[in-house]
Amino acid sequence: MLESRRILLGSIAMAMIAATAPPVLAQGHYPARTITLVNPYAVGGPADLLGRALAKELGDVLGQPVIVENKAGGGASIGAAYVAKAAPDGYTLLLGTAAAHTVTPLATKVPYDGIGDFEFVGMVANVPNVLTVHPSVPARTLKEFIALAKSEPGKLSYASAGMGSSPHIGGEMFKRAAGVDLLHVPYKGAAPAATDLVAGNAQAGFLNISAVLPFIKAQRLRALAYGGSRRSAELPDVPTFAEAGIPHLEMGSWYSLAVPAKTPAAVVDRLAAALQAVQSRPEFKKLLAAQNAEILSQMKEQATDYVRADGRRLAEQVRATGMKLQD
Repeated sequence: MLESRRILLGSIAMAMIAATAPPVLAQGHYPARTITLVNPYAVGGPADLLGRALAKELGDVLGQPVIVENKAGGGASIGAAYVAKAAPDGYTLLLGTAAAHTVTPLATKVPYDGIGDFEFVGMVANVPNVLTVHPSVPARTLKEFIALAKSEPGKLSYASAGMGSSPHIGGEMFKRAAGVDLLHVPYKGAAPAATDLVAGNAQAGFLNISAVLPFIKAQRLRALAYGGSRRSAELPDVPTFAEAGIPHLEMGSWYSLAVPAKTPAAVVDRLAAALQAVQSRPEFKKLLAAQNAEILSQMKEQATDYVRADGRRLAEQVRATGMKLQD
């Protein structure tokens, strides 16, 4: 009788442990099914191009499909909040940005902690921005554009990928550095912003180069200055902001890979190893080169430190420029 009671209690304890264990641990193998990568921006933009390439390569390395789900809006907070509240089992990933993790949470109330509610798998890449104008704008150089903006304060508008996005921050940094007043027009991603810019509904933009490069080459947009530390190989005739007369001004968008907080360490390690493998793949390197992107190698704790440090830098930029980060 006593032995039967021990067996019964043991069975109950084992059942309780199995019921409360994270799904991935109960499966005993990760990954065992399809993974979702959430992109907090619109379809067709730079984040979408990068996210889909990353998803394909991760799927190949992990041996399970990785699908992209776009959840745009709210300065990237809609997609970020979705991932923050997802099950911490490694099957819901976030393609993170400064807007999702630091700028939007700094600017407004969001239902998640931009850093505390996530485990950072690693940094993915950085993509420089480029100042472009619609062909109707009578400025062919950065100097001429600044002169035009000063002659018509507040009349010229610039399109961004949304409140708190890197094109928004870059635009406000430019305004402060150049001493001009431009009207900010936010969109739900770089793709719709570029479309309206090409249509002439906005006069300028500080978008990722990958979002506007085809239009520049088709002469539907005019590039005036590049946000990288050196000129783009795709646009060798376009000067950097420093070369064009604004020292120390660089702008771009970093992308990270994150999962919900409390995701098992073994799963984070598996994803980090997969990300490193993806970054070394020739196909992925070729795609990043086509986007003028540079690989960022920080993984796990280093990635968290990178995001925190960038958040402090951006907070200082927000204070210095007095920029508005929400409607």
